[in-house]
Amino acid sequence: MANLVYKRVSTDQQSTARQNLVLDEAGIEDPVVFEEDPGTSSRLHPLQRPKFRALLDYARPGDTVHISEMFRLVRGTGHILDVLDVLHRDRLALRIHDGAFSAMDLTARHPRTGELLSTVKFMVQTLAAAGELQRDLQRELTYDGLRAAEAKGSKGGRRPAIAADKTADVRTAYLAGRSIAALARAHGVSRGAIRTAVADLLPDRSAADEDSPAPKLPVTLDMPGKVADFLRAADMEDAERAALDHGMVVRRGQGYTLRVTAGPAVHRRLLALCQPLDGIQGTPAIPAQRKARREYENRVNALVADNLR
Repeated sequence: MANLVYKRVSTDQQSTARQNLVLDEAGIEDPVVFEEDPGTSSRLHPLQRPKFRALLDYARPGDTVHISEMFRLVRGTGHILDVLDVLHRDRLALRIHDGAFSAMDLTARHPRTGELLSTVKFMVQTLAAAGELQRDLQRELTYDGLRAAEAKGSKGGRRPAIAADKTADVRTAYLAGRSIAALARAHGVSRGAIRTAVADLLPDRSAADEDSPAPKLPVTLDMPGKVADFLRAADMEDAERAALDHGMVVRRGQGYTLRVTAGPAVHRRLLALCQPLDGIQGTPAIPAQRKARREYENRVNALVADNLR
């Protein structure tokens, strides 16, 4: 029976030193280690992470999966229950060596029905909800802090993608004829970041486009939480990122929806970005995520139909 060790950090500025300490103290014999690339976000579903998929492919019935703490593997109730279902299907044990879940056998099943024990499910849901509450409170406190800073004249938010000492070079190159796409590639940023840096140099479209259709007004759509969780870890332009960051969370039982206000074009691009939730070659789709993506697709398609009337 093999001991399979899984490690992950959320940003490339973090290290696995603490995880290594916890796992070394556990005295795991002959560990086979699967470590995600640095910066693998916890928002990405565990069953879609390359190294965890490799771990499951490698595993055989009776093997044990070891992690230092639960949230290195999963984030949120849905992720936990999805992973436990897969571990049960493959007859794998799960051993957590630190944190709130370390004293629990999360793979315990009813001897006759084979279903996850109700007490285990209750504890998983309760502890995951507590973690989610903590993150929501932290988000609210951050928002209140930004408002207080703005009242004092400070400007919050993310730092510009282009450093101040590089902005002049970008503007000079743009005036010399370099395209926005070329500048974005050269500086390793999005095109939106370049447009922000040269915003006052861009052609005035008001006169040239007098006969063009007026831009579509922003509309509000409810995005399923599973779609929002996936998109937050995706690489996207500034407009799509801003739409997600300003979305309003609406609780729906154990899950949530994100109320996103944006132009129709932004909604369509967000829909395109979550296409992998339908499954990609070598990675099967997760039914709950696929269902959520199709719900969002129906809402976006309805929006497009309304705009064509």
